[in-house]
Amino acid sequence: MVDQATKSGDIESATMRKVTWRLVPFLMLCYFIAYLDRVNVGFAGASMRTDLDLSATAFGGAAGIFFLAYFFFEVPSNLALNRFGARRWIARIMFTWGIISGAQAFVQGELSFNIVRLLLGIAEAGFFPGIIFYLTLWFPTAYRARIVGWFMFAIPISTVIGAPISGLVLGLEGVAGLHGWQWMFLLEAVPALIMTFAVLYYMTDRPIEAQWLEPQQREWLQNRLDHEKDQRERILDMSWLRSMMDWRVIALGFVYMGSNIPQYGLSFFLPQIVKAFGVSNINRRCHYRRAVSRRRRGHDFLGRAFGPFG
Repeated sequence: MVDQATKSGDIESATMRKVTWRLVPFLMLCYFIAYLDRVNVGFAGASMRTDLDLSATAFGGAAGIFFLAYFFFEVPSNLALNRFGARRWIARIMFTWGIISGAQAFVQGELSFNIVRLLLGIAEAGFFPGIIFYLTLWFPTAYRARIVGWFMFAIPISTVIGAPISGLVLGLEGVAGLHGWQWMFLLEAVPALIMTFAVLYYMTDRPIEAQWLEPQQREWLQNRLDHEKDQRERILDMSWLRSMMDWRVIALGFVYMGSNIPQYGLSFFLPQIVKAFGVSNINRRCHYRRAVSRRRRGHDFLGRAFGPFG
């Protein structure tokens, strides 16, 4: 009995270590690219507004309309992911958002800017919730919180690395007759297109299909996940529409909204505020990075003060 429990524990440890190292760094890289493509409009904002004669209201409206489309297409996209498989659907998402993100370089005014941002929200809508769902297909309940935490660590990494890169690219003003912000949208769209093919090659839909796991590891992980799913369905079985109407889901949605509104307001407008101080693009990215760092330290303080509610 003891030997069997020890053997089971060894299989679990080896399996989860292999799955974590296989999936988490790759998904973090995908989210790094996604988040950078989502907020680089803030880096381009000051120059873009001048070149396109956009008011602050018009710019903020176009930046924010992305989330309107994102809101309406998140659930349909996740349903499609469940039907077609994560590998193909995530690849589709990355390809379409790469194309549309690059198309932001060619907007001519407020109307075209709004249209492209709306399409970008539709294209990218299923990525983050899709990956969260994908993680539930690979990680038992006891592992999910820490894995999601590691996955979302890509957000500050994208700020630390992406901000100075965006500043450098903005320095290409006038090259080949394009503005710096046009070069930024074009060049930062390329990684998403490249990752489309990486996703198709590298991702596996479910543990039972993972040839990179040993047969006993595949069997252990799939059985563990199926057992947890059966337990959940016995306790609470409801349609996706009914679950979206659950008061707990709505309450947590408002909590998440309260976190995201200042976060994206900071991402979209702080670079323009800092530029008004008269600093260069590179210095502006450094100021932006420090401001985001201070904000995240504030979140860490709240986390320590309020525990799971911080």
